[in-house]
Amino acid sequence: MRLHDTTLYTSMFRYDNDLLVNPHVWGQPASANPLLHLKRADTAGWFDNYAQSFEAVWATARPWTPEQEGPSSHGQD
Repeated sequence: MRLHDTTLYTSMFRYDNDLLVNPHVWGQPASANPLLHLKRADTAGWFDNYAQSFEAVWATARPWTPEQEGPSSHGQD
């Protein structure tokens, strides 16, 4: 798990050659937005564009460590 300060408007979950992409519409919960199931193809396409975006953010993100976190400010433990 890593943390970043990048503004993103998409949640992405990658599993090998499958990528779940949940583009967010402002003002709507993620559950009210579409979920795209992308599979890697032999030619460059949507999967590669989203995967490259993910890798760029991941490369600049910092590892999460519990001891760096202060008290929860969101009412969660």
